[in-house]
Amino acid sequence: MTLANPVPTMAPHSLLVFLLQIAFLLLFALVLGRLAERFRMPAVVGELCAGMLLGPSVLQHVLPAFSHWLLPRQPEQMHLLDAAGQLGVLLLVGVTGAELNFGLVRKRGVTAARVSIAGLVLPLGLGIATGFALSGVLMPDGVDSKVFAFFLGVAMCVTAIPVIAKTLLDMKLLHRDIGQLILSAGVVDDIVGWFLLSVVSAMATAGLTAGVVATSVLYPVGVVLFALLIGRPLVGAALRWAGRGEGSAPTITTVVVLVMFSAAATQAMKLEAIFGAFVCGVLVGTSKDLNREKLEPLKTSVLSFLAPLFFATAGLRMDLTGLRRPAVLGAAFAVLAVAVIGKFSGAFLGARFSRLNRWEALALGAGMNCRGVVEVVVAMTGLRLGVLDTDAYTIIVLVAIVTSLMTPPVLRYAMTRAEEAADAELALNDHDSGPAGTRHHSGRPDASNSEVNP
Repeated sequence: MTLANPVPTMAPHSLLVFLLQIAFLLLFALVLGRLAERFRMPAVVGELCAGMLLGPSVLQHVLPAFSHWLLPRQPEQMHLLDAAGQLGVLLLVGVTGAELNFGLVRKRGVTAARVSIAGLVLPLGLGIATGFALSGVLMPDGVDSKVFAFFLGVAMCVTAIPVIAKTLLDMKLLHRDIGQLILSAGVVDDIVGWFLLSVVSAMATAGLTAGVVATSVLYPVGVVLFALLIGRPLVGAALRWAGRGEGSAPTITTVVVLVMFSAAATQAMKLEAIFGAFVCGVLVGTSKDLNREKLEPLKTSVLSFLAPLFFATAGLRMDLTGLRRPAVLGAAFAVLAVAVIGKFSGAFLGARFSRLNRWEALALGAGMNCRGVVEVVVAMTGLRLGVLDTDAYTIIVLVAIVTSLMTPPVLRYAMTRAEEAADAELALNDHDSGPAGTRHHSGRPDASNSEVNP
């Protein structure tokens, strides 16, 4: 028996174009990512630039015929690429959630909370105010100005843990007190950022009414409670079952299935699939039944293949030609200034309230200012929901690129000055103690030892 109306298979030409799209994007992402790392920049910067080069910003102007053939305007063709990118970002977010170290948050306690809260509230407020001010320039038609402003605020307040961790590792600061404090405050930022993204996504999808606002806040809380009470034991049982199998394949497949089901659940609730993937990743990472060695092949595949593909795809959506208009260019500078000043000032003040010195506070501000991965995800979500147009999307991704480039040199400068200040203080203490005095330090001090543990 045959079906009366079978679903047609993919056309050979569509498959050819899709394969070449994947090949070109990955090739450019690999080359430019390695080039960025050689110049001590985050690889994500090169991967985003790969998409920019192949997209409307460059290739469409240099080789318009080839650009039209490789990136045709047919929605069906581009949706294939979008689907591959979405798979990549969901697994990237899941892996990121599994890598979060909640022990750091418990260890740093009040200090991390102060830095994180100040670094969230100030840029969120400034971002919302900027969203209202620029709604006439950047807001698409038919979008509620409150939703647009809140979305821009969320984009301004997020922090990128993966980029920060890689930067700290490269600078040999990952296991220093200040590096651990940056990471612990970033963990809190990540959790709140995904929560806020799910709330504003629900508002953008269902409209802005009192009922929608209430459910947009209560649903994520319900998801978290469900995850803690029911999801945690279920995930633990699934990982125990998978761990009995030989090799890493059962564990990897189980984790991917769990992440996909969790993403589908929150997508069905109109909370955004990314939120479900993140919550599931946290459950996997905090489970005592997880064998982390078996998860390493999945992490390697995501970070080396799917994540670069997503970032290159994100770069395709940028169009730098919009910056030729004075109003858009002015808006870009305004958004960048608000993003940098808000995050730097918030984290700096939080650190100073915790009695860290000014150079340590500057280092925290530099680390927390790094947007990278998370802001690109927020921007892609806003573009897909129709909250952002191409100009607004391009500006937000540019903020992610610029802040990722700013972080290493500013962090390096701040840490150098912090070490010099610590050396000067040590020399002064040694001098005051006199020849017969007892020295309380041995060797070169950690630049962050002035931190007060609450």
